[in-house]
Amino acid sequence: MNFEDVDRRPALRRVSDVLVVGGGAAGVAAAATARRQGLQVTLLEKYGFCGGGAVAGLSGTVCGLYLATERAGARPEQVVFGFADEFVRALDARGGIAPPVRYGRTWTRVHDPLIWRDTADDLLAAEGVTVIYHALATRVLLDGDRIAGVSAWTKQGRVDIEAAITVDASGDADVVAMAGLGSFVGDDGHVQNPTMIFRLLGVDVARFRAEYGDDTIMGEAVSAALRRAQAAGRPLPRSKVWLFPTTRPGELLCNCTRITGADGRELDPLRFADFTEAEIEGRRQVHAYAAFIRDHLVGCEQAFVNDTGVQVGIRQSRQVQGTARLLNADVVAARKFDDGIARSPWPIELHAGDRPKVEWILDDYYTVPYGCFVPTAGEGLLVAGRCLSAEHEAVASARVTAQCFSYGQAIGHAAALAVRDRRQPRAVDAAAVRDALRRDGAAIN
Repeated sequence: MNFEDVDRRPALRRVSDVLVVGGGAAGVAAAATARRQGLQVTLLEKYGFCGGGAVAGLSGTVCGLYLATERAGARPEQVVFGFADEFVRALDARGGIAPPVRYGRTWTRVHDPLIWRDTADDLLAAEGVTVIYHALATRVLLDGDRIAGVSAWTKQGRVDIEAAITVDASGDADVVAMAGLGSFVGDDGHVQNPTMIFRLLGVDVARFRAEYGDDTIMGEAVSAALRRAQAAGRPLPRSKVWLFPTTRPGELLCNCTRITGADGRELDPLRFADFTEAEIEGRRQVHAYAAFIRDHLVGCEQAFVNDTGVQVGIRQSRQVQGTARLLNADVVAARKFDDGIARSPWPIELHAGDRPKVEWILDDYYTVPYGCFVPTAGEGLLVAGRCLSAEHEAVASARVTAQCFSYGQAIGHAAALAVRDRRQPRAVDAAAVRDALRRDGAAIN
């Protein structure tokens, strides 16, 4: 049958200097930074709040601020500053983030996702960023080979948003894909498995910590109990789990689930059937792990599920083919690039197979090149966030929240330079971006 593709509502039109697609950590940082350079900025977000994986996916932690170390008696040593540090301080001022907690050989900070939303709202409003919530980019506006903005679906109808520079901070390189530009998915199509993170209330956190210590990566006693439960037939596919006390009394943030397809595949969140299966299986596993925790862990006898992610947490999907690519070897060698625009001390944290693989970078960090965010083809487009150009294991380190804040800040400056100098992103001098970041107080190398 021949159908007519119809939406009879009138289309709306907006014009900005910079358009940011996606309101996660990278998108918020990119939008605020570009606006601080005096540009007109529009941020487009599919949910009714900002936060991306940190909030909708309930990842719940700001990872990537501190060095990892095996030095006895070491304290958290922060090496990532700039916008990441600014946002953490804003959360802290609202009581929305906990002090650093042990995460294996490093530290992380647990945040309140509701306060994250409010903090982002207030920051973007104070800067004068135009935010459009409940809007999904559906098409790219092309002017020859230049991405001139996007067309977005809203309840009001189609909105065409034109911009000199578009920043794809969608997490999934959606704008890149719609424009037909170079991209890839994981390791020859294999991605790290998604997870459904959840929160438990009713926990006696003092008893819990007295029993299990201050490391949020649970030790062998908990893993052994999980393996015994698995052998008894309980649906608990992952035996290495991470449990974080939060800013709220009596609460744990639980990173436990390992979501694969019924056929054993790593599910691809770019496929709607896989994404749907991941959501349903994720919620099933939440209840199974919550029951295990309640039955077996000290201090959790009265625990109950308070919340799950709005969506399953995505660790990896589509990534841009950039003019540079961060390699696995760059991460483990703690390589510093001349055009590096962000630091990362976070380990390779690969979620595939029956337990996560963690490869630490001790007492050091690497930097991420500007070219990892610049598509090899197409004009007028930059990316920011976990859809950067990076190898499979490298992105398992580079994707975390503090680094996404840093990428967004750098790309916000790059977008401003491109607009002001009337040049394309590939022609922007990374040294100028680095200078701007230093002026912002962001240490580079």
